[in-house]
Amino acid sequence: MTAKMALELAAPHTWPAAILPTLAAVCMAATRVESLSVSLSLAMLAIVVLFQSAANTFNDYYDCIKGTDSEDDYVDPSDSVLVYNDVDPRCALRLAVGFVAAAFALGIYVIVQAGLFPLLIGVIGAFFVVVYSAGKTPLSYLPLGEAVSGVVMGALVPFAVVQALTGSVEPLVLVWSAPLALLVGLIMFTNNISDIERDVPAQRRTLAIALGRERARSLYHALAVASVVAMLAVLAVWFPKGLIVMPFMVLGSLPLFQALFRNPLTPERRLQSMPQILTVNIVLGAFYSAAILLSASVDLSL
Repeated sequence: MTAKMALELAAPHTWPAAILPTLAAVCMAATRVESLSVSLSLAMLAIVVLFQSAANTFNDYYDCIKGTDSEDDYVDPSDSVLVYNDVDPRCALRLAVGFVAAAFALGIYVIVQAGLFPLLIGVIGAFFVVVYSAGKTPLSYLPLGEAVSGVVMGALVPFAVVQALTGSVEPLVLVWSAPLALLVGLIMFTNNISDIERDVPAQRRTLAIALGRERARSLYHALAVASVVAMLAVLAVWFPKGLIVMPFMVLGSLPLFQALFRNPLTPERRLQSMPQILTVNIVLGAFYSAAILLSASVDLSL
């Protein structure tokens, strides 16, 4: 296991699913307090990225030992490290556990600063990181993967970050995070629609398989539109100052949505499909965060 392989297993190209919800949460917290801790914000970001890296590594490990991945799956070699490299899969397992351990080590600082609530969310997150890929029937084999990844990364992460930065539990954060949950869920949905042909022999029962590609694509398009509508609704009700950003968001994301809607999401297009939906997450998440931040008046502290 080389450092390059370890980084590829962590899959930095998927980190927008961790970074954007955390960024939005920091902006949400900025609307609730007069001062924000930069060090605490960065610690929370690092923890979420480590959990995302662990989930990616666990998933590659279990796909490898179950024989789900192969060189015929239209994947980039850097996206399937254990298939294309002569490395003991147990190294990947140890790396995944190391990512989780590092996240909890950083969590000590967060607990000292913010109390035990972030630890509770962290334990829940760690549980889903493991059960998503491990076990006789992991969540990734069921029509629950999109919902679980969306709720955990897109909603629970902002919930924990806002509590850590403000010192108070804000249930409204779960409502404000609804667009983020949809966007994160779409990343997994993209992967599962593209992988229908290889998931069926592996006896997976994903949402994409249950619906079939055409109906899955229709739902996929509807959820993508719903994420934008949800953003507009949240901003209109709670952060109206941010609506000034929305025309620029629509103009910036329109070409991305046009490409997304034309994509058949077939195995052959998998290498184009994932960058597409990740770019959509980055653009929409960044604009959404900026729109929320316009309602804030906050000082930064170490």
